[in-house]
Amino acid sequence: MRPEGADPRLYNDDLAPVPAERRTWRWTSVAALWVGMAVCVPTYMLAGGLIKEGMSWWQATLTVTLGNLIVLVPMGLVGHAGTKYGVPFPVLLRAAFGVFGANLPALLRGLVACGWFGIQTWVGGAAIYTIINLLTGEAITGEIIGLLGINAGQLLSFLAFWALHIFFIAKGTESIRWLETYAAPFLILMGLALLAWAYTQAGGFGEMLSAPSQFIEGGPREGQFWAVFLPSLTAMVGFWATLSLNIPDFTRYCATQRDQLLGQAIGLPPTMGLFAFISVAVTSATVVIFGEAVWDPVALLGKMGGVGIVLALLALIIATLTTNLAANVVAPANGFSNISPSRISFKAGGYITAGLGVALMPWKLLASTQGYIFTWLVGYSALLGPIAGILIADYYFVRKTALHVDDLFLAEGRYAYKGGWNPVALIALAAGVLPCVPGFLHVAGFIDDAPGVFKAIYSQAWFFGFFVSGVIHWALSRGATRDQATPA
Repeated sequence: MRPEGADPRLYNDDLAPVPAERRTWRWTSVAALWVGMAVCVPTYMLAGGLIKEGMSWWQATLTVTLGNLIVLVPMGLVGHAGTKYGVPFPVLLRAAFGVFGANLPALLRGLVACGWFGIQTWVGGAAIYTIINLLTGEAITGEIIGLLGINAGQLLSFLAFWALHIFFIAKGTESIRWLETYAAPFLILMGLALLAWAYTQAGGFGEMLSAPSQFIEGGPREGQFWAVFLPSLTAMVGFWATLSLNIPDFTRYCATQRDQLLGQAIGLPPTMGLFAFISVAVTSATVVIFGEAVWDPVALLGKMGGVGIVLALLALIIATLTTNLAANVVAPANGFSNISPSRISFKAGGYITAGLGVALMPWKLLASTQGYIFTWLVGYSALLGPIAGILIADYYFVRKTALHVDDLFLAEGRYAYKGGWNPVALIALAAGVLPCVPGFLHVAGFIDDAPGVFKAIYSQAWFFGFFVSGVIHWALSRGATRDQATPA
């Protein structure tokens, strides 16, 4: 239903509130969505990065699981608004940031997703490239193409996987839900099958699971555990800090609050913990099987051989597709649509996202990006934590969960503030982000050093930004809002 008096600069059918009769997702749909998103190559490689930092297998698995239990809290809190009002993430942002100011955090979230979209599409394309070469005896290997830095076979595999995304973008959100629902059990079974293969081939999981933490008494890094654990935990929270913001894009289709909460609780932390363990266990077995630790699942599957390799790589392609569509297309598509709803639909926003994913040349992005955990994950969590804090403070403490939905689509309504921008939210956002900048510049190698206090803030960037921005937004907004009424 079109809100009364909706401004064409703020409204299209894709951003409109989902009517009650179309809110049909049950908890099983939400859980399947999370399984489909959590099972991907970056998830598989998370625990490996922590072990390389000195953790034991159980410390790494526990850190991944704990980070996802923590991020589950803002997921459920922000998701509440989607289920209650049927609005997507960019529209919910309008209450806190203003009807036009919402474009800033929506684009910040969307641009992070575009980077992830390109990376995940490259991973899926690499799997296609591996399958074709295995089946044809390296038929599509060749010379590197000039400035691209990849060969023609790699480029065509990447574009083929990219085109598969275009198909589902054209079909819309319901096709994504369908894919997630049917892919989820298959992905779980394939993960367990990989675990069984590794155990059988290695006669056990090898030495890695028995290796002690480097931080225990007498270890080479004794007493340094907390210095690694805290930024690692922040990175694990940062991994899904993206979805903790735009989760209303999905919960707006849920039938009840129980469905969105239960689905997320069942689908997210257990899946992330399970695949962290599978990663560690399988990699420990590769030391016995191949004589070296193979953390990259694409490289591992290329070494396995036999008919099973095709099935396994097919599972990897499906896993990457389900993650990419849900996590890295929906948010930027809605974000771009929010800039100019009358001109940009959800589909058009998805096509823009796909275009940027190609333009970024993600193979070069991966080759040049250092510190996957401590630069990339922690770095963008410094942007997204403050936005989450502002959203939750505004929705729960300022407005007591009461929104006037029609005004979210009015340029002169109660969410207009000053020219469509809320100065309070912008001040709160800056207060949460700026203290993290010196630490980021140091970790990323742009400056040689930074004061200790800024390093400490950056190591806990998501938590710092979440609480600082949330508290400042609440404090400055007290008594200033004109929206305390029960929604019409």
